[in-house]
Amino acid sequence: MLFRQLFDPQSSTYTYLLADMEAKEAILIDPVYEQARRDGALLSELGLKLLFTVETHVHADHVTGGWLLRHSAGSKFALSGDGGAEGVDRPLSHGDRIEFGSRYLTVRATPGHTAGCMTFVLDTEEMAFTGDCLLIRGCGRTDFQGGDAGEMYQSIHTQIFTLPEHCLLYPGHDYRGLMVTSVEEEKAFNPRLGGQLSQSDFVGFMDNLGLDHPKKMDIAVPANLNCGRPEDGNIPEDEPTWASLTYTFAGIWEVQPQWLEEHLGVAQILDVREVDEFDGPLGRIKGAQLIPLGALAERADEMSKDKPIVAVCRAGGRSAQATVILRKAGFTDIANLAGGMLRWRAQHCAVEGGRD
Repeated sequence: MLFRQLFDPQSSTYTYLLADMEAKEAILIDPVYEQARRDGALLSELGLKLLFTVETHVHADHVTGGWLLRHSAGSKFALSGDGGAEGVDRPLSHGDRIEFGSRYLTVRATPGHTAGCMTFVLDTEEMAFTGDCLLIRGCGRTDFQGGDAGEMYQSIHTQIFTLPEHCLLYPGHDYRGLMVTSVEEEKAFNPRLGGQLSQSDFVGFMDNLGLDHPKKMDIAVPANLNCGRPEDGNIPEDEPTWASLTYTFAGIWEVQPQWLEEHLGVAQILDVREVDEFDGPLGRIKGAQLIPLGALAERADEMSKDKPIVAVCRAGGRSAQATVILRKAGFTDIANLAGGMLRWRAQHCAVEGGRD
């Protein structure tokens, strides 16, 4: 089984990718709207078919990427039947199984943070995904969306703390950079729930937190009750249209050699190799402008912002960094030449200079 823990820094949300690599079937737990392109790129690079986006609950701090991924990847949206959302493809109930290939998650209802919170347990009970019910050395708040502190205490003790002590627990968020905990750790060290703390202790603590409501709550909750669908129902039109581009998991737009060779007039070619490489055996693309990567930040203004730029190097690594530097300098239409001059030559594209 493949497992990846992904992170959205704006909302401190963890998204989890699980896949059966033999069947090439995958699920995503708690995807984030702004990261849907990143998630789609990873799925594409790994050759995975996304079956479901699975929500632990209706979020108040970010909008789900489920609706976008439904359109881009053909996945189905799964959420608790008690979540109150419209357009859910698969309403979930306690005891359900979410299958992907030969693997599955078992659904455990764990209300308390919200009325529809769920925890997803891997078939081997080696890991579980607790959403905002149980966090690392903490727990979600219980003061809105049907939350109930007593109910949360019972959910954690009867549905999560009853898992094997070695079971790894992956939360929906962490604001300190912590990534994973275990049943054993939380039972011993969670300051709200561990040790000998009683339900009345917990309820008294939670009822006196006095927290402000999440900043995005008025936006996120209505959107998530509609599976992340925008009010206008339109897919964002923010993908570049000046070239046939691919978005990588590293966050870089790339163009393939054959397309660029057929459309050389469309873009400025920026070669970020060193002088001896530019004049070396791999040759260079016709019309390329040489600015070595180390000098690019200071010389970026030598490039025009009125025409797209394709950055080039030997194998595509330095030129990928060049696109980051250019974006920081205010350029918008930028792409990396996938595979650099090595792929350009391997595909028999025309060069100036160089040797066979």
